[in-house]
Amino acid sequence: MKKTTLLLWVVGMLVMSCSVSKSARTQRNLFSGSWSLDSVSYENNSGNFQSTLFGDARDICFEGSDWFFRDNNSTGRYTITSGSLCQGGDRFFRWSVVEPADRLSQLQFKFIDENRKDIAGGTGYRLDIFNLTEQQMTLKSNVRVDGEPITIVYQFSKK
Repeated sequence: MKKTTLLLWVVGMLVMSCSVSKSARTQRNLFSGSWSLDSVSYENNSGNFQSTLFGDARDICFEGSDWFFRDNNSTGRYTITSGSLCQGGDRFFRWSVVEPADRLSQLQFKFIDENRKDIAGGTGYRLDIFNLTEQQMTLKSNVRVDGEPITIVYQFSKK
């Protein structure tokens, strides 16, 4: 009897530790599907900026890129159109919604290959979920340039 009770307790703790909150589940459902990254802009500083985003491509290459989030297996991809400044193609990632105790919920992702294997050595990215509805999404990331804080703003629309 004690072994059965202990086993049920352990299984219950595992289920609770692996579950996500209702808020995170709702956000995952809203992410699911196809999005267009309409614009990349900068806040909290003046001047003109050029940046390489996610260690991949220049910010201008991301404008107009297509993003797809599949919530049933936490994978996705974004597609950049080829151009004179941009190496086009699909980039695959594994994603999740995390809820840090002291800040906004965040989209977390890391790059994977077509076979869903990690290709970034465990390195990933987190973007604050500033706004997320069925049709619009605004994500933000805070970075430092020459010691000064800058916020990169990613504005998406649902396809």
